[in-house]
Amino acid sequence: MSMKKLTASLLATTILTTAASAQDVTLTIESWRNDDLVLWQDVIIPAFEAENPGISIEFSPSAPAEYNAVLNSKLDAGSAGDLITCRPFDASLALYEAGHLQDLSDLDAMENFSDVAQSAWQTDDGSATFCVPMASVIHGFIYNADAFEEVGVDVPETVDEFFAVLDAFQEDGSYIPMAMGTNDQWEAATMGYQNIGPNYWGGEEGRLALIAGEQSLTDEPWVEPYRQLARWGDYLGRGHQAQTYPDSQNLFTLGRAAIYPAGSWEISGFNNLADFEMGAFPPPVPNAGDECYISDHTDIAIGMNANTEHPEETRIFLEWVGSEEFATIYSNALPGFFSLSDFDIAQEDPLAQEFVSWRDQCDSTIRSTYQILSRGTPNLENDTWNASAQVIRGTETPEEAAARLQEGLASWYEPQQ
Repeated sequence: MSMKKLTASLLATTILTTAASAQDVTLTIESWRNDDLVLWQDVIIPAFEAENPGISIEFSPSAPAEYNAVLNSKLDAGSAGDLITCRPFDASLALYEAGHLQDLSDLDAMENFSDVAQSAWQTDDGSATFCVPMASVIHGFIYNADAFEEVGVDVPETVDEFFAVLDAFQEDGSYIPMAMGTNDQWEAATMGYQNIGPNYWGGEEGRLALIAGEQSLTDEPWVEPYRQLARWGDYLGRGHQAQTYPDSQNLFTLGRAAIYPAGSWEISGFNNLADFEMGAFPPPVPNAGDECYISDHTDIAIGMNANTEHPEETRIFLEWVGSEEFATIYSNALPGFFSLSDFDIAQEDPLAQEFVSWRDQCDSTIRSTYQILSRGTPNLENDTWNASAQVIRGTETPEEAAARLQEGLASWYEPQQ
């Protein structure tokens, strides 16, 4: 064989070997969403692999409560997957600061996400974004549309109208006006204070002012939501002090309550359990014509293991996660978990479509306690749970609750001192 032919033969072998090895690349995804396994295996992964035949994906979830510990052990041992599913804020920030997550700020797909969408997976100064946002949950109120028609009330738009609706159900007596307990405490804050609060503190403007120390928890925009919560106790039915989260879910889906302060994650479960027509409305504004705000809370994202052996293929997958195709698939497979992208995703579920339509009417923000402000002791997030429950129960005034929270935050957070 001539040298020329030998060189050509070796080159062809190299090309074939390279092509074969490229087709053998398998990327592994670490996640805590073990309930999503079938969705990934049957829907998401086949859609990606059909467009990227050189890359295979393996979804390898851990139990939710064990995920952080399992993932950290794998990362320390160098055995973690190529793709890391990211919880919001501090847990993922710690992974990035430890060198486990790659900076993804230069991904083209990042242009599809707003600053608010990226905020849960950024450094405090916003200079690096290390996970591609996947989905958020939106807060508002789910209502029994049949009950509204029966009692003859309209969907409220203002706070006064909201309480007029509650009064109408109270007077009618056929339904508990609102299903929410204060036993577990977190609902009082998550579906109470953080649901209605952004309309008072102005969403991101107020949240960032609190972080900067330009506002305090004793300022009126932060106290006023507690004053509204203090009125809720009259409408939650007898025994709400001992009522648990599952109790509230059951009261509503059995048709015994008219309104449910909600997170959109309830949609799938409620669809399966309720035999009445449901609707949803955003948190009512204080006054007609006021600008509205919704808690559109960042929930889940996905990043690159900084030590992956396949960075190029991993980036290809992450670019796809930031695409309109992925957003459409994920949002409709899990109604109530909404894409954080700027794409206009049509929701097949009507209740989910109602929730996500509020993005066109209102400004989005995230829960005020989740970024930076709950890193110290006492923990502001946990204290807000307790304060919200105490205010609804009437065992603490709005002003007392605000003062207690402010004192706790100022005890360790320098900008509030």
